[in-house]
Amino acid sequence: MNRRYTIEEFEAGVQLLRNAYPNVALTTDIIVGFPGETEEEFNTTYKFLQKIKFYKTHIFKYSQRKGTKAAVMPNQVDGNVKEERSRKLIALSDENEREYNKKYIGKIVEVLFEEPHLENGKKFIKGHTTNYIVVKVEEKEHKLENAIEKVEIIDLDGIELVGKLDE
Repeated sequence: MNRRYTIEEFEAGVQLLRNAYPNVALTTDIIVGFPGETEEEFNTTYKFLQKIKFYKTHIFKYSQRKGTKAAVMPNQVDGNVKEERSRKLIALSDENEREYNKKYIGKIVEVLFEEPHLENGKKFIKGHTTNYIVVKVEEKEHKLENAIEKVEIIDLDGIELVGKLDE
C-alpha cells in the first residue's frame, strides 16, 4: 500500500513510545484483503501483531471503490477469505486488549464517564481512562455522566474493565 517505512522502523518507533510512556495504549488500523494480499503476507501481519501487542487493532475489510487504482488491480481477494482474516485479527486484538487490561486490576485510575447503559437489569456507566481504556462502574444514586472520578479497578468483563468508585 505504498508505505514508506519498514516493519523494523515501525517497531523501533513503537519501542521508543513504550520506553517514554510505560502505560501507553497504542492502537493501529489494519486493512485485510487488499488486492494481491497473499496468505503469506497476511500471516506476516498476524505474527507482527502478535509480537507488537497493540492495545487494540481496528480491522477493516478492503472493499472496492469505483474510480480508485485498487478497484482495478488484479488478484482481488475473495470475500470469504477477507472475512476469515478479519475474524482472526479481531480475536487477536481482543486477546491483546484483555492481557493489557489485566494490569489495571487493583489499581486506581481516573475515568471520564460518558455513557450510561443497562446490562442484566443493572445500571452501569462507561467511561475512559486518560489512555482511553474503557471502564464501567455500576451506577447507583450518583450521576456520573461527564464527571471525572477516581475508580478502583476490581475486575475484567470480557475486554472491559470493571471498577468501583474510590470513596
